[in-house]
Amino acid sequence: MNRNPVFEKLGRRLRLAVIGGGTGSFIGAMHRQAAVLDGRFDIVAGALSSRPEKSLNDGRQIGLPDDRIYSDALELIRLESARPDGAEVISIMTPNDSHYLYASAALEAGFDVICDKPMTNTLEDAESLNQLVDRTGLVFCLTHNYSGYPMVRQAREMVRNGSLGVVRLIQIEYVQGGKADENDPDPTDGNLPWRYDPVRGGPSLVMGDIGTHAHHLVRYISGLEVSELCAEIGAIVPGRKTHDFAGALLRFDNGARGCFWVTQAAAGVENCLRIRVSGTAGTIEWNQEIPGRLDFKPLAGPAEVRTPNGPGILPLAKRASRIVAGHPEGFHEAFANIYSDAAEVIAARRTGTEPDEAATTYPSVFDGLMGVRFVHDVIRSANGNGQWIRCTRDRTPSSSGTV
Repeated sequence: MNRNPVFEKLGRRLRLAVIGGGTGSFIGAMHRQAAVLDGRFDIVAGALSSRPEKSLNDGRQIGLPDDRIYSDALELIRLESARPDGAEVISIMTPNDSHYLYASAALEAGFDVICDKPMTNTLEDAESLNQLVDRTGLVFCLTHNYSGYPMVRQAREMVRNGSLGVVRLIQIEYVQGGKADENDPDPTDGNLPWRYDPVRGGPSLVMGDIGTHAHHLVRYISGLEVSELCAEIGAIVPGRKTHDFAGALLRFDNGARGCFWVTQAAAGVENCLRIRVSGTAGTIEWNQEIPGRLDFKPLAGPAEVRTPNGPGILPLAKRASRIVAGHPEGFHEAFANIYSDAAEVIAARRTGTEPDEAATTYPSVFDGLMGVRFVHDVIRSANGNGQWIRCTRDRTPSSSGTV
């Protein structure tokens, strides 16, 4: 990425500690690689596992000194906050039920926080975390990493500059097949994976895993909030005790209509996150499996294609594009864009300067709160046999948040 005046003033990288994400964790590796890709962070400490021997071995593998490797996340927060060279930012990638515990402890200790989604399992915890960020004035970034793709940011700017006219229709789907096997999880295995445990994984496996991503993408691109919905949720795989499918019809706060559906049980599908936004002047379409292409279909003209750093690219998308047109970028880079934006806002606060406004579009604590509300609204409607319900629509973000 380009030189950054905020980091030039800070004169160094931010010191980051990681909680969770040890050996065997796909998302842990993504967080660590994203954090260092643009030279914004140094990883200085970690509690990669609650098992002391594993945490020590995993910490050594990523280059941490033994005295900065912890097996207790709360101990990491306590001891790092007391060190003059201690971590300044905490990154959390643990099972969902511990996000609130570690994030709130880190914020209370004065750390900025980067957290994996969903933000919390319960509405009460989400509301509390939103209030805590407001009270402390610290940065809370939620890694809805799909909003880091250049063409997603292009779509956001095209909605805002009027290229689509007034938004009237939104279709969003997130379809995976990783849990289509009836033996996943293996019923002969005595240790149930935490994602399948409603206490640890949350009230809905599919909504927590991918439904929150789809919901955030709708809000990020369109700028609209869901005002009403009717939903169905459940399990496609016979005998499964947690949700692997959810669908909903949506009404938005400007009168637009939408269709939302997510599943992890579509056999053979890999990671098809796809969105279509239609307005009075045209439609945009984006598919995560072809992330470098945004299709624009104007009402009065031929279809057009936008690509990273290609013709017609807008400033927010250009900021997120690292290399020249025609060269592919992907998942790692999108994830890194979220980390880099959060880093700029954190560094700006620490140096008393203003960040680039484009950096402030990272997913915030308020976005996390709205995601948790949406999960619970979908479940509430489904439990009422798909009745239409009014959604919680407080649009007042914390002072450190973004909308």
